[in-house]
Amino acid sequence: MQKKGIQLFAKTVISEIQRHATGYTAITTEQQPLNADLVLYATGRKPNTAHLGLESVGIVLDDNGAIPVNNDYQTVIPSVYAIGDVTNRVNLTPVATAEAMVFAHRCYGNGADDIDYDLVPSAVFSQPNVGTVGLTEQQAKITYPDDIDVYRSVFTAMKHSLSGLNEKTLMKMLVRRSTEQVLGVHMVGESAGEIIQGMAVALKAGATKASFDATIGIHPTAAEEFVTMRTPS
Repeated sequence: MQKKGIQLFAKTVISEIQRHATGYTAITTEQQPLNADLVLYATGRKPNTAHLGLESVGIVLDDNGAIPVNNDYQTVIPSVYAIGDVTNRVNLTPVATAEAMVFAHRCYGNGADDIDYDLVPSAVFSQPNVGTVGLTEQQAKITYPDDIDVYRSVFTAMKHSLSGLNEKTLMKMLVRRSTEQVLGVHMVGESAGEIIQGMAVALKAGATKASFDATIGIHPTAAEEFVTMRTPS
């Protein structure tokens, strides 16, 4: 991002945004002015549950305004259900859709299995993309101490050898050493979202490092790096 001319201000908080005739000035808590034509301020989000009258029927919200539910998406009132972002579990549209399907099958069909929230893939569609599924390195080492191998690769995509762009791709795979189970796959680079979607299927199916090693790569692609990483870092 920085190579593309984007300035990054880490650990910086905007305390004020001033509007002028020709643009805006964002003031940081360190009193640093940042001038811009427009400001897109992503402040995060919380469940939009205010003024629904939930408290009046006995449904108590948590500190973030989320609706507590059980594994069947029931609130403390058995006839009232909640799914999606208002429950503040995994705030992604496909997760809400999956929860809706589980709810429908359990209430009106023949039942459905629980959703595995541990293997939900996600992506940040920045340039470059960030894609992730499964445990992070920190989570893996806490869950399986002294039993984790980390495979990591940083490289320049082959096409950039012709384009001249010095943009790197990062790939990481976390493997439980004793069982060879792949616990997490992460990527920063072009099309990371598309690639990690396929990796999510592999992890959901219980793929091992041996499964990746035995898979033939498609050359020349960035994704083939996931099946050619042989030595842990």
